Amino acid sequence: MTAILEAKGLGKRYGRRQALSDCTISVPSGRVVGLVGPNGAGKSTLLQLACGLITPTSGTVRVLGGRPAVDPAQLAKVGFVAQDTPTYPALSIADHLGLGRRLNPAWDDRLAQDRIRDLGLDPAQRVGKLSGGQRAQVALTLAVAKRPELLILDEPVAALDPLARREFLQGLMEHVAEHGTAVILSSHLVSDLERVCDHLISLVASRVQVAGDVDDLLATHFRLTTARREADSLPDGMTVLQATHTERQSTFIVRAATPVHDPAWALEALGLEDLVLTYMAEGSSGPARRSALEAQR
Repeated sequence: MTAILEAKGLGKRYGRRQALSDCTISVPSGRVVGLVGPNGAGKSTLLQLACGLITPTSGTVRVLGGRPAVDPAQLAKVGFVAQDTPTYPALSIADHLGLGRRLNPAWDDRLAQDRIRDLGLDPAQRVGKLSGGQRAQVALTLAVAKRPELLILDEPVAALDPLARREFLQGLMEHVAEHGTAVILSSHLVSDLERVCDHLISLVASRVQVAGDVDDLLATHFRLTTARREADSLPDGMTVLQATHTERQSTFIVRAATPVHDPAWALEALGLEDLVLTYMAEGSSGPARRSALEAQR
């Protein structure tokens, strides 16, 4: 089946600043994708490239089998909610839905009206008078009512309180369950992604550090604790991502195709948050950290 998002050597440069470097990924169809990484990692750049809001400096990107924003048919396949959930403060909710109806050929007016009603919102209310969570829900309604095949959400819950965040994500997943829409969701909040995502992409320092289905990643990453030893003494097939040592003990974060057990050590599966933080540390440390790891070996 056609990949949701496929990038090959994708890069974007702004003057002397490289916002995204050599991004090569392929996201299978039917996934809810979590995109994680620190500020400035290139997450928004990747999503804007996928939407066709900006063009690559190098490489290629295809979304649902086509070049982003190449024609109206391709534009209709993708719904996008930017980080600041942009709306028009002076316009009412009904005005926004009217714009959506006029601008989107496949607009589902029943879906939009039902969703606004279920949220308990007054269509006559000006959007500028709504709370942040309510504005985010209006923006999501505009995105889903165009009936896209893919929803791209750039940190839409970043500024929301925990209750509004939960309600937004609950509404999103109800829509996904009912309509089968694929999603790419950027967020700093790993706990939110853990609830809703089944595929993960980690971007650090403008580069992809790891990408794959969440179940596969969790099944191949482990924390290994043992009496002090060097990383190069571990069995073949274990890739050491992180190593810490005390006088008597060593702890390694490793990637391995299958768990390798030894009575001399304790091996435990890695949680998603620890996995993400490990790759963030590995990706942001650069040559200095790699040199330190080599010195330990």
